[in-house]
Amino acid sequence: SIVRFTTTRLLYRLRTWGSLRTFTTDATEDEYGRMDADGRYHDLGNFSLESGRTIKDAKVCYKTFGELNQAGDNCVVVCHALTGNASVDQWWEPLLGPKKLFDTDKYMVFCANILGSCYGSSGPADVNPETNERYGMDFPLVTIRDTVRSHKTVLDSLGVNKIKFVLGGSLGGMQALEWGIMGGPDLVESMVIIACGARHTAWQIAISEVQRNSIMRDPTWDNGRGKALSGLGLARQLAMISYRSHDAYDKKFGRNLAKGEPDDVERAIQQAVVPRFDVEGYLAYQDKKFLSRFDSASYVRCTQKMDTHDVARGRGSVEEVLGNVKQPSLVIGF
Repeated sequence: SIVRFTTTRLLYRLRTWGSLRTFTTDATEDEYGRMDADGRYHDLGNFSLESGRTIKDAKVCYKTFGELNQAGDNCVVVCHALTGNASVDQWWEPLLGPKKLFDTDKYMVFCANILGSCYGSSGPADVNPETNERYGMDFPLVTIRDTVRSHKTVLDSLGVNKIKFVLGGSLGGMQALEWGIMGGPDLVESMVIIACGARHTAWQIAISEVQRNSIMRDPTWDNGRGKALSGLGLARQLAMISYRSHDAYDKKFGRNLAKGEPDDVERAIQQAVVPRFDVEGYLAYQDKKFLSRFDSASYVRCTQKMDTHDVARGRGSVEEVLGNVKQPSLVIGF
């Protein structure tokens, strides 16, 4: 069955990927490969959202790998996480290709950038056709359900009739679950949901809100029309802390000092030097790297997309909604 295939090969590939992603630098890294708006584009026209608002001349950036069969039933959908793009060939490269998890000899693999992001699909960094200025916070909130519906429009245009399995982590996991609920077994055969829940908890929303405040209190924010790079960098540092556990940080960094510092804290104090810890350098590196590849207003809107998501909204209780899911599902938590 697809779920047995997915379970065995996914876990094997993730272990293999982990060994491939062992770095020689002192800092834990989250390298994604080339992050850009490369891909094909689908025009959605004037796309109506759950809120009743409309994105004029909306577009979706996407990529496909492998060929769709005549029946249109060999599609695999990969959903990217919070700051990802359509280039699954870059950030999950070890999993994509012939005889790999995303076997391009068997499947057409589809990945699309989400609305509200900054990698090709319509978002706050685009020009508002009504004002001829950058949208910023005038770009409306796009829900996870809006996102899935926009991507299904693209799949429909490609002739996809059936999805073998849909997979994603974090924000991508939210999309994967919604694909299964919205599409049902007639469209989605199975799901692989990684590192996400049915909805955000108060703790998760609080973490997101501190990140947003870091951005919006930047003096260059200008309601999302400015760059707000200082705030965006701080938001990224906060996010990187939340992505790893206390034990993971302690195991990787401990109380080690950064390169070029005295051997230990005792010696630093004796030399009248304020020591710089290795973990400080890691956070500074993630801050600087992120500024070159993401947009502050998109970050605000995408975190709001995650916080507002709730599989039970308008459907009953979480237990009822998840209990009605009929497809085989693999859920992976960390």
